Amino acid sequence: MKQLPLTKQQLIAAMISLSLGGVAQAALTINGSADTESSARISWGGADSLSEARKIMYKSTGSAIKKVDTGYGTTNITNANSFGSSNNSYTSSNRYNTTYRGAFGSSDMIPISTDSRSVAVIDAETGESIYEKDADIARPMASITKVMTAMVVLDAGLDMREEITLDAEDFVGPKRASSRLKVGDRLNRAEMLLMALMKSENPAAKSLARNYPGGYSAFMRAMNRKAQDLGMTTAFFGDPTGLDKRNVASSNDLVKMVRAAGNYDVIRRFSTTKSYDFFVSNYSRGNRTYKANNTSSLVREGGYPIGISKTGFINEAGRCVVMETRVNNRPAIIVILGANSSATRWGDAKNILNSLATRRTV
Repeated sequence: MKQLPLTKQQLIAAMISLSLGGVAQAALTINGSADTESSARISWGGADSLSEARKIMYKSTGSAIKKVDTGYGTTNITNANSFGSSNNSYTSSNRYNTTYRGAFGSSDMIPISTDSRSVAVIDAETGESIYEKDADIARPMASITKVMTAMVVLDAGLDMREEITLDAEDFVGPKRASSRLKVGDRLNRAEMLLMALMKSENPAAKSLARNYPGGYSAFMRAMNRKAQDLGMTTAFFGDPTGLDKRNVASSNDLVKMVRAAGNYDVIRRFSTTKSYDFFVSNYSRGNRTYKANNTSSLVREGGYPIGISKTGFINEAGRCVVMETRVNNRPAIIVILGANSSATRWGDAKNILNSLATRRTV
């Protein structure tokens, strides 16, 4: 089943339904239509784009909206009230222990082959482990962090139409990182969240934390409290972007995070949007269109039914990716940490996906 990016009409339907909060429930289609790629592309170019975006995005100041059903078909939405590691350079992965369990199918099948430092694959329906490789060791997670950032933002029930202006502080962090955003850029909160999840823009994530009730420090406390609530015993968050090498968790703990993120329809939609044209206003620099593509090649290519996706990279973390997918009509969560190259990361991901696809289901 090929997953297309959201059409503009689908995003409108999603945001309108989310605005209903506890007043009503709405059925939403996650996968996109069988329309052409051109008609499925989201494009908000033009002078009226920001005002149009404001109309489409949230109209509610209520609690976070959580997804009730799993899977990528029709989804019921309802209101929900929720709220240091040493790093070495990466070498050959052959010395790391691996275990394989046949939870996704017959146990006599060939094992999955991976080269990344740490991997965890679970059957998201049963919670059973399918494959593990050093999955209980805390490692830097880089921009995988932004999945937790998104959950904390949504838990706060803030007005997603509220406009946020990027400050110089949003560009300061533990590492230098490239960004096409600029000081003074203005987007609403929902667009900042989409920018952080889809394009992994660090200033967008930082601005969301800065504009949280109680400010940045309160946001960081909420991130670590959320991790604790989810039972992520190895996790620590030092910043909302993932540029801080202190942001660590084991692959198995990140499975818990991705599983929780599956309850947020907004995270599903935003993290798997293939491309998006942001209309960015800036009083000093003038207005412009920011054309952005998803950081995941698997999402952009559209060959796999991916329900959640987030990539990450800093030197200490290596290349990382987390995803929720569906293979042989079974949901699976995949976490890959510490790949020594982008090719290794995507090679491991495809090996896992293809291995799951060839297994006999039980």
